[in-house]
Amino acid sequence: MKAIKKMAMPFVGILTAAVSITLVLCGNPGNMGFCVACFLRDTAGALRLHRAAPVQYVRPEIIGIVLGAFIVSLIKKEFKPRGGSAPLTRFVLGFALMVGALIFLGCPLRMALRIAGGDLNAVVGLFGFAAGIFGGVFFLNKGFSLKRSYDVSKTDGFLSPVAVLILLGLLVLVPSILSFSTEGPGSEHAPLLVALIAGFIMGIVGYISKLCFVAGIRDSVLLKDFYMFGAFIALIIAGIIGNLIFGSFHLGFENQPIAHTDWLWNFLGMLMVGLCSVLLGGCPFKQLVLTGSGNSDSAVTVLGMTAGAAFAHNLGMASSPAGVTTNGMAGYAIAFAAVIFIAVYNTFRKKAQA
Repeated sequence: MKAIKKMAMPFVGILTAAVSITLVLCGNPGNMGFCVACFLRDTAGALRLHRAAPVQYVRPEIIGIVLGAFIVSLIKKEFKPRGGSAPLTRFVLGFALMVGALIFLGCPLRMALRIAGGDLNAVVGLFGFAAGIFGGVFFLNKGFSLKRSYDVSKTDGFLSPVAVLILLGLLVLVPSILSFSTEGPGSEHAPLLVALIAGFIMGIVGYISKLCFVAGIRDSVLLKDFYMFGAFIALIIAGIIGNLIFGSFHLGFENQPIAHTDWLWNFLGMLMVGLCSVLLGGCPFKQLVLTGSGNSDSAVTVLGMTAGAAFAHNLGMASSPAGVTTNGMAGYAIAFAAVIFIAVYNTFRKKAQA
């Protein structure tokens, strides 16, 4: 059975690549078939939480992921809402993770898709991502913990699926109260139904496979388990093949879609994402899947990421193809200091007290 599961993970990676490339062909920005960080940023803009006009659109993929995970967890009778594990700390870590992601311009999933599209800046980001994961593994090995979660009421578990359903209702029935980009990445999107179905598929696949884009590297280092790593490698290989077929593979650093060429900040941005993801117990994609399946700790993390996206754009911290801003560098330094404090305190200080 374990061998069968391991063989299934490359298929999960291939399916993820296929869904992502399909979304790009249907209208999503290049190398951004799927990006949880970008999608939360655009959705925050649509809700007018930030004023960056080029990145405002309710991404149906986010809604689909949450609903897909929610429904399959109900069908499998595994919908057991839990929460209460350091919620404010998780909010801050989610916030910091988004600051790093918007410095790099993408989450771990988009990093893999950018590599598959030939973007060598994302290869630099991969080294930073790995460095951040190694840092997180160091703290885990030393005893880092945000303590256990507890069973909570079914009402708490239902709140996230209900919230995204309301968001879908606004998008379909009263779009006039939302903001929509007329240019830039927010104006490029697949048809609503296509995007919703794609997200739904990924929510189901993510829940069943426990897919996490940080787990492949983390588990291979911490547990010598390469189970999840197969999906990551298969995603990149299938993505390269797909991009070659459709003529969207462009190898190099320059002129890549929604990317900048500052190698240091590409590295540092993904370092933050890798470190925060390990401390949180999963990448942004996994946090969304867990949110749909009733985990209120992950829901708080997603709220932190959404707030991070809003602050990053309102305060001019988010990068653009032109590069990293001065505010972005300052914001990164503050966020990174907060993450290190959380990691050190929850590892060494609590250990000393015990």
